[in-house]
Amino acid sequence: MGSLRTKVTEIETEEITKALRESNWVMARAARILGITERMIGYKVKKYGIRKEEGDKEKLEISSSTV
Repeated sequence: MGSLRTKVTEIETEEITKALRESNWVMARAARILGITERMIGYKVKKYGIRKEEGDKEKLEISSSTV
């Protein structure tokens, strides 16, 4: 069983990643979804090393080409 800090980190990482995917990796939109500032999401993305995955890039290209 992990510490509370570890669990908070895992939950924050999951929620931030989910919001970024929903917003097509636009941090301002993701911050609004989460109810935090752009500065805070930028800090947490950097702190947790959250990066766009290759699959997310392909989805974005596919969805924008069908529009």
